[in-house]
Amino acid sequence: MPGTAGAPGTAGTAGAPRAHVPAAPAPAVPPGAGVVLATALWGRTEQQDFRSRVRGTLLGSAIGDALGAPVAGLSLDGIREAHGPAGLTEPAPAYGRRGTVTASTQLTLFTVDGLIRAHVRRDTGAWHPPTDVHRAYLRWAATQHDWGPDERRKDNGWLAHEEWLYARRGPDRACMTGFADDSLATLDQPKNPTARDAAATVRSAPFGLLVGWEPSLVLQLAVECAVQSHGHPTAYLSAGALAVIVHGLTRGETLDAALRRALALLATRPGHQPVTDALRRAVAAVTDGTPGPRTVGSLSPGDGRDAEDTLAIAVYCALVAEDVPHGLRLAVNHGGDSTATGALCGALLGALHGETALPAAWLAELEGRATILELADDFALEMTQGPTLHTTPAWLARYPQG
Repeated sequence: MPGTAGAPGTAGTAGAPRAHVPAAPAPAVPPGAGVVLATALWGRTEQQDFRSRVRGTLLGSAIGDALGAPVAGLSLDGIREAHGPAGLTEPAPAYGRRGTVTASTQLTLFTVDGLIRAHVRRDTGAWHPPTDVHRAYLRWAATQHDWGPDERRKDNGWLAHEEWLYARRGPDRACMTGFADDSLATLDQPKNPTARDAAATVRSAPFGLLVGWEPSLVLQLAVECAVQSHGHPTAYLSAGALAVIVHGLTRGETLDAALRRALALLATRPGHQPVTDALRRAVAAVTDGTPGPRTVGSLSPGDGRDAEDTLAIAVYCALVAEDVPHGLRLAVNHGGDSTATGALCGALLGALHGETALPAAWLAELEGRATILELADDFALEMTQGPTLHTTPAWLARYPQG
């Protein structure tokens, strides 16, 4: 990142959120002092709340992804023809069984893996999170063409050894081409500058879980990682907007407050207008009668697959949701990118309400649930207790510094 954008700032600023979770220690804190600081800032209640929101974000995104997978590519009429007049109301088979996830969830998990690696690597002085996240995406790319884990890779860690991830589940073309080599893109020279779909946005919720970072730096990191595959401003700014909204929710803000902060930060970015317009349409639609497919469809004036429209649908569904299942059903029953809108809405509702609000019956069938929980808990441990883990060989084997 240019300048200081690669390092967290100070969390307490004017207009700061009603944070249930305090700011995590900044990377500049010496290792010895970091233990004391982390202990002082993170009480038991704060750690439990944070872990619940991390789990909620990742599990919520995954169940939304899995719910939308069976209707991907179908029009609303096609969905109703296949699942009845009410549309899809419960998980249905996709890729051979119920609860299967797509490449959206796979990439989201590798985003988390990359962020943990970045946090661990700060002790080495090699502090550049975009590089670590990019390397994680390259490990994901290997799962799309290898038969299984390659034991010869020194940087696999534990996630890339999970055999269930070695399944090709509708990966986005821009992701496949963007991660086809190890070159690092920049905002000035992005990969796939015309790619404007939501694949980069969907994988970006984990950036919002960096609660010790300033919101502007969360936006910057999400943007810099999005351009590794999606170089159109509406795509990478939608990714940044999602990250900022999740960041606010994880810190205890309302969805309205988190949206206002995202809109304010977007306003400083060139090319923001399509994204801010889409988000404002989502907010305005809340008062547009009873929530339903008609309103959802009005939020995607094109084919429903551009990143800003996909994000707007997810935000609207989260704003009007009576509970998590209601919000997710609304999010997937339309003719747009149902897997993306389901995953985005699930991430928002999971960050807002925590894991206990998620439908247990849907979680019970979720593919990779144990892996998602393990990764979520590792992320929460690293963010709250990192300095105490960095001298542990088992932790460094899970998240190599090299």
